[in-house]
Amino acid sequence: MATVIDGKQAAASVIEAVKAAAVGLEADASVKTGLAVVIVGDDPASHTYVGAKGRMAKECGFNSVQHTLPAETTQDALGGLVSSLNEDASIHGILVQLPLPKHLNSDAIIQSIRPDKDVDGLHVVNAGKLATGDLETGLISCTPAGAMLLVRRIHGEDLSGLNAVVIGRSNLFGKPMAQLLLNANATVTTAHSRTKDLASVARGADILVAAVGRPEMVKADWAKPGATVIDVGINRIAAPERGAGKSRLVGDVAYAEALDVAGAITPVPGGVGPMTIAMLMANTVIAAHRAAGKKPPKF
Repeated sequence: MATVIDGKQAAASVIEAVKAAAVGLEADASVKTGLAVVIVGDDPASHTYVGAKGRMAKECGFNSVQHTLPAETTQDALGGLVSSLNEDASIHGILVQLPLPKHLNSDAIIQSIRPDKDVDGLHVVNAGKLATGDLETGLISCTPAGAMLLVRRIHGEDLSGLNAVVIGRSNLFGKPMAQLLLNANATVTTAHSRTKDLASVARGADILVAAVGRPEMVKADWAKPGATVIDVGINRIAAPERGAGKSRLVGDVAYAEALDVAGAITPVPGGVGPMTIAMLMANTVIAAHRAAGKKPPKF
């Protein structure tokens, strides 16, 4: 039976460290960590996420600012807001909640955020720093950073001699995850929908990371016995057993069957999910330390 990796507990320990770092910075440099979250339109899921981020920022002792803009906001108006936040010395992290309404160019907005305030880690400067192995001066995308922290809890800092397979090649997760594993000395394969005989590639992994967005696609026989399985998928599927019209959340891994094969595995929910907001808070307090000329904390 696999060890179940508790993302809630890991996230809570990161948040405690963030709180301590924020208090320390305020005492040491009279700098209150500032996070601005921008949301455009009325997508219910986005508002739920933004609410959770705002509450967590306040809990961490941050100056938490939310800008809620109407769905018909123009590219120029949104760009102008980002520009003003870039210049605001009291704001250390800027997050524009995605997806934006279809008439807006999301990438142009993300790339207009100053890299040192890009706490989502999506700016090409931050992606480039990660790709070249510079983990000291950039900001790392939150979900892969959180997933990597969970890998380290099982395997430690050095992954020398371990084979890692990341299923998924998105800029948001797959590519940065592969870079983090590579930087920790794992031998990394990036697999995807075009990979020939994906199951046999996955079976070679000591660390198997699934980020494909297909419910329970990764079966137990895809996992090497004793492997660490990190499931990044969050999929809602029908659950008629709970009653008419009911649903439940599942990952990209067939969790119940993989439990008998894996050495360690993240559940969905309660695995990688809680780590994303925790690492967003970590990135924000790191950015605040750098802005104040102080040595940032390690997470």
